[in-house]
Amino acid sequence: MATEWTFEKAMTRLEQIVATLEGGRCSLDDSLKLFEEGTKLTAYCSKMLKEAEQKIIKLTAAEAGEDGVVLSDRQGENMGEELSE
Repeated sequence: MATEWTFEKAMTRLEQIVATLEGGRCSLDDSLKLFEEGTKLTAYCSKMLKEAEQKIIKLTAAEAGEDGVVLSDRQGENMGEELSE
């Protein structure tokens, strides 16, 4: 893929490929080329989603204490309210 892809561009292109293939008006050679492009885009999108998932896991783990309790300001406020009651 020589083009600089974003996840959104790749998904849009995948939708175009699917619509073209479902239309049934492509030659066998064109269909195979589109299918090959689609599989590469699918792999790219899967990789991007996996990376995003890992980043979210890291970010949420950084905000969690050892016992898994999230240590955000908001929870701290709630805990303070509970202790003052």
